[in-house]
Amino acid sequence: MSEAQSTTRYRVEGMDCAGCATRISNAVKRVPGVEDVSVSVAAGTMTVRHQASPDVGDAVLRQLGALGGYTATPLAPRNAPTPPAAPACCAHDHHDHAAHDHGDGHHHGHATSREGAGAGGLHGHAHDHGSSTGPWWRSPRGMLTIACGLALGAAYLLGQLQPTLGHWAFTAAMLVGLVPIARRAFVSARLGTPFSIEMLMVIAAVGATIIGATEEAATVVLLFLIGELLEGVAAGRARASIQALTGLVPATALLEHEGRTTEVQAATLAVGSTILIRPGDRIAADGEILEGESAIDEAPVTGESTPRRKGRGEAVFAGTVNGDGVLRLRVTAAAEDNTIARVVRLVEEAQESKAPTERFIDRFSRYYTPAVLAVGALVAVLPPLLLGGSWGEWVYKGLAILLIGCPCALVISTPAAIAAGLSAGARRGLLMKGGAVLEGLGRIDSIALDKTGTLTEGRPRVTDLLPVEGDARALLSRAASLETGSSHPLALAILARAAAEGVEVPSATGAVALGGKGVSGQVAGEGLFLGSPAAAAERTAIPPEWTARIGALNGEGKSVSVLLVENRLAGIIAMRDEPRADAKAGLDALKAAGVRPVMLTGDNRPTAAGIGEALGLPVHAELLPQDKQRIVREMQGQGRRVAKVGDGINDAPALAAADIGIAMGGGTDVALETADAAVLHGRVMDLSRMVALSRRTMGNIRQNITIALGLKAVFLVTTILGVTGLWPAILADTGATVLVTANAMRLLRVRD
Repeated sequence: MSEAQSTTRYRVEGMDCAGCATRISNAVKRVPGVEDVSVSVAAGTMTVRHQASPDVGDAVLRQLGALGGYTATPLAPRNAPTPPAAPACCAHDHHDHAAHDHGDGHHHGHATSREGAGAGGLHGHAHDHGSSTGPWWRSPRGMLTIACGLALGAAYLLGQLQPTLGHWAFTAAMLVGLVPIARRAFVSARLGTPFSIEMLMVIAAVGATIIGATEEAATVVLLFLIGELLEGVAAGRARASIQALTGLVPATALLEHEGRTTEVQAATLAVGSTILIRPGDRIAADGEILEGESAIDEAPVTGESTPRRKGRGEAVFAGTVNGDGVLRLRVTAAAEDNTIARVVRLVEEAQESKAPTERFIDRFSRYYTPAVLAVGALVAVLPPLLLGGSWGEWVYKGLAILLIGCPCALVISTPAAIAAGLSAGARRGLLMKGGAVLEGLGRIDSIALDKTGTLTEGRPRVTDLLPVEGDARALLSRAASLETGSSHPLALAILARAAAEGVEVPSATGAVALGGKGVSGQVAGEGLFLGSPAAAAERTAIPPEWTARIGALNGEGKSVSVLLVENRLAGIIAMRDEPRADAKAGLDALKAAGVRPVMLTGDNRPTAAGIGEALGLPVHAELLPQDKQRIVREMQGQGRRVAKVGDGINDAPALAAADIGIAMGGGTDVALETADAAVLHGRVMDLSRMVALSRRTMGNIRQNITIALGLKAVFLVTTILGVTGLWPAILADTGATVLVTANAMRLLRVRD
């Protein structure tokens, strides 16, 4: 390519249907230097790929101005997310316990292609658009509708008082609404969209006036404007459903700097800043807790109904609500890159990607609208010519068919449902990158899941406390004393269990990490050692019955630490990365939906088998990345549609091979930026909810298409039979459009 290319995104005010997107896309594609255009009605955005010249951007804005009724504002280029600073490692890594593989995680390599939103379809609305903010009656479109309604009312009164002037009064009322429509219809035709609803309206209204049906012509124009106004209001509400998330982040934050606390704008917080969060405050930024502990209400962001207790080192989301404690946070993401901003951004981008069903409807509409014009002309001409029918009667019916055939409702049926489905998912922490992903999820019949961090919590927990002398609390107290200050995952598990049970942890003296063996030290004057069974056996003889119990625990996939007191066996502590609390219920829900789960993990067989048996699913263990990819390919070779779920780099080949790649948990950059879909909460149950949402959305699309085509079919028959006329015909279009949009909006109200 001879010239450098650039991509610019615009916020476009005034769009309310897929026809608007087509109209804008066709016009902007005619600008010299523009290579591609993607338009999202639901997000109100336009992405233009063009030659890197400022003249092209100016020409794009001029072209939109020529269309009339739309305003565009370039959006600032997005900065790459700033990676949070790595926490300092200040503890000794002193255990060499039984193998406990936590490396079964993966970066996602499932990049989703972006498809243009405006390539297909030949119909496009050209409304008297105004800002989508503020009351509808203050918008240019609203004021035009009110003016047309008042003119029609005045024409009716004048017609009652002076019948001889009625014809001219209704003609004038019609022109109040039709002149702006006609002007935009001809502009639309000049800029690449000749078969627009406005052009059909102009033909129908002018034709009706010629045959003397001026009252009906004026009524049709008013009904058209009312229908378009209602469509715009519905589209605005759909757009606001996801944009409302941005309002969850408070405008200000309490910044700590050089010992002082100052209130600053939240948008100015830099990564690495320290902020203070008081009880009851909304959290102003994504961050990591430096000090304090509190119950965090994540319901506004994730839909999680129960507040989560979080403490030092744990991550929190912007927009969530602090409960009962004072927190100090280190900011880990700038305002434009916090979780809420990225969710909104990803959903907007996803709405620019078309689902296969939507692409089919676009291709269909490309031929549908010209066909409607042809059918209307044939109905108007053939009966009078061949059957001796009345010209006035059949021209009237032909004009009605033009209005019946407008494809507005049909074209909006799929993108409205897709946009509502994507927004509904995002508000529940279920991110899907585009209509193709949303549609594909409902078709999967198999799902391959990683173990560590996906089916399990990703960190070990104490499962067994087996004291030989004393009780379990004493065993836990002594072990925690030696582990204090360690960052080893098994040490953290012991310390977490001690904190949860309120066990007193005395200070240890002379604690020494013994490389590859464990840790030793003095507690209350006694020499203690905590380490692997092999290292403990070098210090003392372990009775056969306890050796057998250690073997049984290892057979269950658990890591075992042995505590010695003055080289006497004092007890055994077993730990394992346990399944998530909802893992079993989530897998059962997937099975009930007809989706067969299977575990693919690089972990050792005993550990994987223990988890698999507890969850009731088949297991493939000790797999290399290429093994996981091979198994996914084999499943696909059996005719199965496969989703792959994971949380790190080891699954990249399998994720690329799968039909759908799903990132699990956390809202990390990897999860949000590179997967086809992401489950922010890390709940296994959310996988079944994602599948259910996809299937509900596809069902909604089928309903919408039935409404759109069904109403047209009914009114087509009644018009041919002479039962209905022009004004019921316009209801077949604008009424169906409003019904379809309202039906799609029902997806936003779905509750799990």
